[in-house]
Amino acid sequence: MPDLTTRTLVWLTYRLGATIALGLPLILLIWAGVRRDPALVRLLSIYWKVASLLAISVLLLTDQRPIGYVTALLAPLLMAGSVWFWVDLNEELADSPPGRALPMTVRIWRWSLTVFAVFAVGMSGSALGCARALEAAECKIWLEAPQGLHRVAERLFDFVFGGQWTEAVAAFIGYVALVAYAVGLLQWLLVRLPRQGRVAGEF
Repeated sequence: MPDLTTRTLVWLTYRLGATIALGLPLILLIWAGVRRDPALVRLLSIYWKVASLLAISVLLLTDQRPIGYVTALLAPLLMAGSVWFWVDLNEELADSPPGRALPMTVRIWRWSLTVFAVFAVGMSGSALGCARALEAAECKIWLEAPQGLHRVAERLFDFVFGGQWTEAVAAFIGYVALVAYAVGLLQWLLVRLPRQGRVAGEF
């Protein structure tokens, strides 16, 4: 695949992720909070907990950590699954009065997120080899966006706190967050899921 095509698709993945996986659910969460819709607030709150793996991936890729490519593959799968998995929240959404703007927008967003997840998994899957060959030209393309964000965060951190936000610090925080994420996910899989099933409860 030519470098120009690869770069275009990789940047498309990041831009779609920023729009569909981050921007829209943030707007929807604020909207649901203003409307005081507990089911949708719960659904979107769960989504944001799961979607934190995407931010962890960016932190790890900032310092070219190989595991970042693996978490970047898993994140879209978990994110899409998190908005369809819960029986009680699905029923609440299905039972909402037809024509209401917020539930209809959430439904459209869920399908858009699912389509994005399929695309993102395909793209991230093609980059899994980068976990072993970090210096390959195609792998460096995947690092452009995380390192660009890092430069912005570095200037902001220096301006606000007068300290240094380095790539190593970003990776360290990414590893700590990944351990916390894995512990939380295992606790839910081994304790809450067998007890509560597909009911959102206190996820």
